[in-house]
This record gives sequence, structure tokens and C-alpha cells, in this order.
Amino acid sequence: MLTELREQMCAYGRQAVGQGLVIGSSGNLSAREGDLVTVTPSGVPLDRLTPEMCPIVDVDGYLVDGDLQPSSETPMHLAIYAATQARAIVHTHSVFGTVVATTMTELPPVHYNALLLGGVIKVAEYATYGTPELAANVRAAMAGKQAALLANHGGVTIGATLEQAFEATRLLEWLCEVYVRGLAIGKPVVLDEEQLAAVVERAATRQEFPRR
Repeated sequence: MLTELREQMCAYGRQAVGQGLVIGSSGNLSAREGDLVTVTPSGVPLDRLTPEMCPIVDVDGYLVDGDLQPSSETPMHLAIYAATQARAIVHTHSVFGTVVATTMTELPPVHYNALLLGGVIKVAEYATYGTPELAANVRAAMAGKQAALLANHGGVTIGATLEQAFEATRLLEWLCEVYVRGLAIGKPVVLDEEQLAAVVERAATRQEFPRR
């Protein structure tokens, strides 16, 4: 069941570890097809996953296939799927994302690429991991966004595919790193609504270079 998605989760799990986005057995990934969701298992480092290790649950949270227990953050994943059109989710404990999540209530748009994630990234209020309270907080913070940070915890991103969700995670970490490093030498300049609107307009009317 969901063989291709399980294989993709293993591949992106290895990348998440290799790029320092998670450590140990922290972080989790999932992908949805119809009413079924495959999610990384609880307690297994992401770079040691095999496809058959990844359990499958339905959208109501019942285990459908697999010998291992789903990630403790499965309720958060299911809450996001219920509230969005996402088909893949990546949750990490990356360094710079977690730094921002422990010190800020939001990540301001210091670079126009923040628009790719929805602009200002909100930090969901703290709640114990794996609880319905955390799932509800993250669901609220992600409204209209492709990403959210979790207070004193980490970050989560969504996408139509695992590739999109993973690239959103990489972008979120980059934006957090730019902001944190900017604070080390001064006060980062935040782009205002007019500047961000100009970027959107520019992207919509991009001019092609003439050919000779």
C-alpha cells in the first residue's frame, strides 16, 4: 500500500538528516493519497527508515497497515490535512527554525522569498508534543500559509508532493537563518506590504527577453 510514497518518505528522511534538519529520531514526514496517510514511525531515526517500517493510517487516525506505531505527531499531520489541500507534510527540529520558534511570535518577511511560504510565518502557541492542543495550534497558525513554526519546538511545512514540502522546509530554515544572522550585526529590515505587493506584481508580469 502506498509503496511509492513510502519509498519517497525514506529518501527525504535521509535528506533531512543529511542536511541537519533533524537529529536522532526527532521530526517526521507524511504523505496522503485519498483517505490514507503514510507517516514515519515513532522512535526510528529518519535515515534508518525502510518503506515497510512506515505505517499507514486513515484520515480518522486508525491504523490501517504496518507493524510499527505511527509518529506521536500524527494528530498534527491529520489536523493539517483536514484544514488544507496538502498532500505531504514535513516536520523538523532544524536549528535556526527552532531558534526563531523559541524567541519570536512570528518570522517577519526579511526576504521576498518569504512570499513562497505565505509571507509572515506565524509561531504556533506552545503545547505538549503529540497532543490535540498542539494540533489545533498548528492548524490555526498555518491558515493560508505553507509553513508554520512551533513555539519551543520546530517547524512544519506542506506541499502537493513530498518534494514541495521538503523544499518548503529548506526555504523556511534559510529564511530563519538569514533573520538570526542578521540580528547578529544589526536590526534586519522587514519588507512592508507595498514592497511585497510589488514583488507579486513583478512575478505576474515578468517580461521575456527578446530573441535576436
